[in-house]
Amino acid sequence: MTFSGHARGSREYRRLIVGLFFAGIATFAQLYSAQGVLPQISSDLSVSPATAALSVSAATLGLALAVVPWSMVADRIGRVPAMATGVLTATVVGLSAPLSNEIFALLALRFVEGVALGAVPAVALAYLSEEVEAGYAAAAAGSYIAGTTVGGLLGRIGAGIVGEVAGWRAGVLAVAVMCAVAAVLFLWLTPRARGFVPGRLRADRGPGILEKLRGPLRSPRQWALYAQGFLLMGAFVAVYNYLGFHLAAEPFDLPAWLVTMLFLAYLAGTVSSPWAGVLASRSGRFPVLLASIGVMAVGAVLLLAQVAVLVLLGLVLFTGGFFGAHAIASGWTPVAATPGSRAQASSLYYFAYYAGSSLFGWMLGLVFVGASWGWFVAAVIVMCAAAALAAISVLRGAPGVHRSS
Repeated sequence: MTFSGHARGSREYRRLIVGLFFAGIATFAQLYSAQGVLPQISSDLSVSPATAALSVSAATLGLALAVVPWSMVADRIGRVPAMATGVLTATVVGLSAPLSNEIFALLALRFVEGVALGAVPAVALAYLSEEVEAGYAAAAAGSYIAGTTVGGLLGRIGAGIVGEVAGWRAGVLAVAVMCAVAAVLFLWLTPRARGFVPGRLRADRGPGILEKLRGPLRSPRQWALYAQGFLLMGAFVAVYNYLGFHLAAEPFDLPAWLVTMLFLAYLAGTVSSPWAGVLASRSGRFPVLLASIGVMAVGAVLLLAQVAVLVLLGLVLFTGGFFGAHAIASGWTPVAATPGSRAQASSLYYFAYYAGSSLFGWMLGLVFVGASWGWFVAAVIVMCAAAALAAISVLRGAPGVHRSS
């Protein structure tokens, strides 16, 4: 009998969803933990703030470069073994990183940690698309994205709180220990794959990696989905990079501790990700994607307000809209790909996602410093509009638009 995916509500479905939720925590808490203790790293290692910030960039660069190779590994050894290998390796490296006594050692370990962490975003959504009934794949993807938001929040806030009391090493180490627990829960809960046979177990190995990459790279639909990650993630990271500077200046003059707590707005993404997935299962991915981008743009407009409460409301809307759109686009990518290239399609999405983070997280800073906050927000809104235009132009009739796709 052909396996058509775990039914929603089944024991295996619940274990899969919860297991990948913990995989998201184990991955993204480690990835962003250093961001919560950058001032302490700068002071303790006697480096500039920009150099200290490379401890975050090194990890995201390693992840971006690793997602395609990890998709190849997953095709060879299997989805769950690949994710398990990556998460466990990253946890070991993450426990070692706080022992660094100079910046170059820390950057090297963070880069290796990022390379290992690339296994989860490269493979998780392809695994979901193969193991869950098609009608509920969007909802399942939303639950996974919710785990990534919780991980990003816990990594930043957890390391920051502990680091404030006991130093950055203790902060990063505390997050690494938490991630080790999450990794064990992921390994215990996640069921073995039934919708995919690893290449090492197949008599017919199928097409090579270049052929698997060629399909997604020739697909306008895939490029439109990659544009969502590239543009929306770039806008999202830029806002979180520079909003703190804006709120610390006049007319707001918010204290540093309150600016740090802006990361709590990530909780909006924890709610919106699974909600967007459920709505997409009922109404289709396309309208939910456009609605999420619209919410994101409305939130960006509110960032122009001169009242702090309205700015914070805008940040919550902006964050919720972003994670809703990301949940839809990232989960749609493997569904719209051919079965033999799903892992590669998903890994290319995440390559675009982190490329946008790196490029626009820096480039929009030039707008913020050289022009004004108003022009910065205008650039963010234009990026949201460009993402929506790409979706309207190409994705309206793509596979996965309807609930049963």
